[in-house]
Amino acid sequence: MIKNIFKRNIIFISIFILIFTFDRLSKLYILNLAEINGTLNLFVTPFLNFYLIWNKGIAFGLFSFDQNFIYNFITFLIVLITVIILIIAVRSKDYKGYFFISIFSGSVGNLFDRFYYSAVPDFIDFHLNNFHWFIFNVADIFISLGVICLIFVEIFVKKENK
Repeated sequence: MIKNIFKRNIIFISIFILIFTFDRLSKLYILNLAEINGTLNLFVTPFLNFYLIWNKGIAFGLFSFDQNFIYNFITFLIVLITVIILIIAVRSKDYKGYFFISIFSGSVGNLFDRFYYSAVPDFIDFHLNNFHWFIFNVADIFISLGVICLIFVEIFVKKENK
């Protein structure tokens, strides 16, 4: 049993390191491109652009405020939720822990930016003609994938067990 817990924690740590590193490297690459060019508006494909914006809100730029008190309060809430997600992941006895670690890793990636830059660099811009989805980053992808997997499990897997 101890061996399984140790093995699982090693896997969790490895997943965290991979996601956090991938997120940091992607953001550093984009920030370096923006610094070299003075700005960043790169057309990759007809439906994908890299366009750098600084997000002071939460997911997808929601609740962006210029006031420091509100920014700090939102950051505090994000830290609290991130810690709760880590506790849930570690206590989870099944595969859902991996989805929670994905969410945790993305959240820590964005929290790092909130503390280091006082904003989160978002740069992935999917669009179809003039309809643009929210601009996001790699950490947001892993947060979203973790949430989608958890929703999928709750909707479909639980029904099969009943």
